[in-house]
Amino acid sequence: MAEASVTTSLTISSKNYSSWALRGWLLCKMAGLDFEERIMPSDDPSTRAELLLLSPSFLVPCLDHDGVTVWDTLAIAEYLNEIRPEAGLLPADRAARAHCRAISGEMHSGFSNLRSALPMNLKAHYPGFKIWAGAQGDIDRITTVWRDCLARYAGPYLFGTLTMADAMYAPVCTRFRTYDVKLDAPCAAYSERILSLPAMREWIMAAQAEPEEIEELDVEF
Repeated sequence: MAEASVTTSLTISSKNYSSWALRGWLLCKMAGLDFEERIMPSDDPSTRAELLLLSPSFLVPCLDHDGVTVWDTLAIAEYLNEIRPEAGLLPADRAARAHCRAISGEMHSGFSNLRSALPMNLKAHYPGFKIWAGAQGDIDRITTVWRDCLARYAGPYLFGTLTMADAMYAPVCTRFRTYDVKLDAPCAAYSERILSLPAMREWIMAAQAEPEEIEELDVEF
């Protein structure tokens, strides 16, 4: 079947608040997949539960491609790597591939202190934001991962070229900007590099134009 005849859609939630939606969307962009966006309304109870980290599972983003439905960002990444291997979402080298999966999985399942203390909010900016110890531990671990990868694979991205790992950590870059997190030179440069990607600029512009607001995520810290 020709690619043009394949019906492809990605269901996402808020572009301003949802880190998971950003990861799935960015992965599809990195894979060069042509897709239609389907945006769930912010007043949908399941959407609000996910955005407020109250849901036991995350079913958005959800990719529908050629009769296949895939949710969960890691599953989407693996699926996209199968149908678009030329995009290089996973490194070619076996050891690097395992490393990429490991740090992607770490972001997928960890850093709960960071998620709760520094929720994604692209419209907001908090200069001099005070970061409590639990979140700082997560920040320290993330920057350690970044420095290690950038040194080991010689940049400019975590595994040299763009991979699923960069998509998994991209929302963190937005959080670091929103909450004025101080970074060392290599990490600051990497974060700005991710935020400057054309796809990221497109997402950020759309997020800033998004009319809906969720009061619980717009607290004046």
